[in-house]
Amino acid sequence: MKQENTIVNKVNEDKAVSSNEIADIDFIAEVDAENKLAKHAIQVHKFGGSSLATPKCIKRALEIIRENCQLNDIVVVSANGKTTDRLFALYSLVERTIAEDTIQKSDELTQAIDELAKEQAQLITELLNANNTKQLLLRLHKDIEQLTTWLTADIVQHHNDVLALGEVWSARLLSALLNEQVCPSNSIDSRDFLVIDNEQSCVVDTALSAAQLRQRRQFGKLAVITGYISKDSRGKSCTLGRNGSDYSATIIASLVAAGNVTLWTDVDGIYSADPRVVPSARKLHRLPNGVAKELGRLGNPVLHAKTLLPLINPLSEHHTHLHVASSFDAQVIGTEIGKFGQIAKQELSVTYLNDLLLAQSVSFIGEAATRAKAEFSPICIDDQKGFMVITQGQQKALSDWLASHDVEITFKPVAIIATVGHRVAERGDIRARFKRSLKAAKPLNLVGSDNNHSVIAILPEPCSIELLNTVHHEMTKDARHIGLVVAGMGNIGERFLELLPAQLNKVYALENLHLVGLLSSKKALINNDGIDVNQATSLFAQEAQSYDHEQLISWLTQNPYDELIVVDITPSEDFSLLYEQMFALGVHVIGANKWAASSSTAHYNNLVNTADSHNSLWLGNTTVGAGLPINYAIDDLRQSGDSISELSGIFSGTLSWLFETYDGSSKFSELLLNALAQGITEPDPREDLSGRDVKRKLLILARKAGFELALDDIDCQNLVPEALQALSTSEFLARANELDEYFATALSEANRKGACIRYVARFQHNPETGISAKVSLEVLPQSDAFANLTPCDNIFQISSHWYQDNPLIIRGPGAGRDVTAGGLHSDLVKICQQLAHKQSQVKIKGIN
Repeated sequence: MKQENTIVNKVNEDKAVSSNEIADIDFIAEVDAENKLAKHAIQVHKFGGSSLATPKCIKRALEIIRENCQLNDIVVVSANGKTTDRLFALYSLVERTIAEDTIQKSDELTQAIDELAKEQAQLITELLNANNTKQLLLRLHKDIEQLTTWLTADIVQHHNDVLALGEVWSARLLSALLNEQVCPSNSIDSRDFLVIDNEQSCVVDTALSAAQLRQRRQFGKLAVITGYISKDSRGKSCTLGRNGSDYSATIIASLVAAGNVTLWTDVDGIYSADPRVVPSARKLHRLPNGVAKELGRLGNPVLHAKTLLPLINPLSEHHTHLHVASSFDAQVIGTEIGKFGQIAKQELSVTYLNDLLLAQSVSFIGEAATRAKAEFSPICIDDQKGFMVITQGQQKALSDWLASHDVEITFKPVAIIATVGHRVAERGDIRARFKRSLKAAKPLNLVGSDNNHSVIAILPEPCSIELLNTVHHEMTKDARHIGLVVAGMGNIGERFLELLPAQLNKVYALENLHLVGLLSSKKALINNDGIDVNQATSLFAQEAQSYDHEQLISWLTQNPYDELIVVDITPSEDFSLLYEQMFALGVHVIGANKWAASSSTAHYNNLVNTADSHNSLWLGNTTVGAGLPINYAIDDLRQSGDSISELSGIFSGTLSWLFETYDGSSKFSELLLNALAQGITEPDPREDLSGRDVKRKLLILARKAGFELALDDIDCQNLVPEALQALSTSEFLARANELDEYFATALSEANRKGACIRYVARFQHNPETGISAKVSLEVLPQSDAFANLTPCDNIFQISSHWYQDNPLIIRGPGAGRDVTAGGLHSDLVKICQQLAHKQSQVKIKGIN
């Protein structure tokens, strides 16, 4: 099943490695034969240095692997913590020692090597059992001896061998730990299979690398592979650049045609700006490949510039999706990069780079600019004005290249700030807004990128944090994506969907709302790229598939939206039992369903507390009174400081019609059957006559007014005689005339008093006598506010501190397709208005 149009992203397909992929490796730790992995989907998982920095971090990574990997997956690792930095420091120290030729420096080198060895030994001893600790410490000792030899011999020749040690140690340790606690595993040095042309271009020999990787992988073992390092065609160690482990992961994914690559890091996704300096940055849940590649090219702090290259092959039918997630909070949904529809293509972000150079030359005009672009891959180029922006490190090479052509060039220090999004350079509105946001910065030029995924402003001064925040606010202030799931495809659900297209066009608060899910009791249509609101009902009929609640919660857990709203238009108690899980996920609920709001006191209070603690909004104006604003009125009074003492009224449209119409000219049973034929009653009229629905509504309003109450606290008069209560529906309807005598007598007695009979709900709170609540047939004077309603109308009367002598009355249709759907839309607008001002806190966790 495809994620785009079903309830489940079914990626759990087992794929076995063939027997010719089995190979021996040197190191084999103790193996617990029991496989304790939970998942069965082929993926590549890469763990960054901060995710493997301490024993606690490594244990956390181990749990992620347990929950998310299968035996034939691949884990790619960076060096633990700051190990690579320490190896760089050792190398630099040796260079200085050679230059200064001092004994002091030699002693400093010895001390630095010892400290590095102790750090690695501590990780080993804290994590592994005694036997594996002994084996790994022996190997570490040999590596430290080799490191010392390299550093005191020809260090230039062994530069990359020195830097590779961090990844080798990390892979070896994690593999041994997996063998002990999770599953069979083997560690693989990527230099044993990954071949590139050179460190500058890093072009992979795909055929050779893939073949050698097949030989190194062992069937039935989870491979733990070193990131960052490789070899060239001569067999010499190479690195892929700082942060190159991400690039390693995607290269390896392309070699094995993996479906997914997850980069586990210290931030839970890619943001619309660097969240360390832009507090209002919002997570970009899904990014098209081209946009993500452009972000990496222009300095995004999470994406390595080359990471996406192996995954983007326009000629291939295979597409690997890239995920960025936090190993510090694995349950939080990260960012997915791949092929998506229009919702993901609407995302905008802002990035910047300082310490650049603006190079001006006639060689950057016309056809000559094409050669310069191919040679230097500048940040941006304008072949009309003859300039391009490069890094400072490219200055000498560019000067030398032009000198050979006997062409003059000028350089000017600059910075860039860019807005990045799908084809933004082609959108005049985005370009104009970007230009307005930069007015105070006075940019030298605005240039669209070749791929049209960015508009780049060249700045005469370094980009300040203040400017970055200003531009980010202007470009992303309205870029919030809210997913809408509608549960209930019956009469009111269909009307809600019929009204939705017009609402989206005319209500500003719904600007970023996207219909992404439709549910009936048995079938579901989920589309992360959006469901056409103009064809929602027909698309559901054509494409919906069977689902269960477990699958639904799984999708809700993984949904790619800033916010998600579920509109529950079902009558299902089972569906209402999902509210607690929804609230725990931060999902917002609009409920016409009465079950949750009228559930037991303990359950209801738990729902309210769960929603509050997870910032979930729960609105249910249509649970009582359809579209009438009774819930809003009670909320407003309470929030304004008023205290409510009484709630009363006629809460049932069916019972309103019956008793407004019943005048004795015909029998009550005949009137009841007439109402049934018109669809005014439930298919079994006893549902209305029992008073249970009115009782639930009174409970909901009393709770809304701030009182703790249970259904059992409300006295309820059942208008169905006990003798008729247990019959089948058909038997009850056949004996409906047994109702006539009771109601004829009640009406006759009321008429003698110049009064009428009405089925009324009353809740009263008296500080001295306490609470009383009941629903019953009452005799009311004809002058009473409840006595003269339009048949089917509801009426609600509120007495409070402010409304003592003259109660507040709300009256109108309390049922109906249009008014109920309208009430749901009212709740939807209110939630979206509240969410427009909501900001989520960015979590960034390092190794400290």
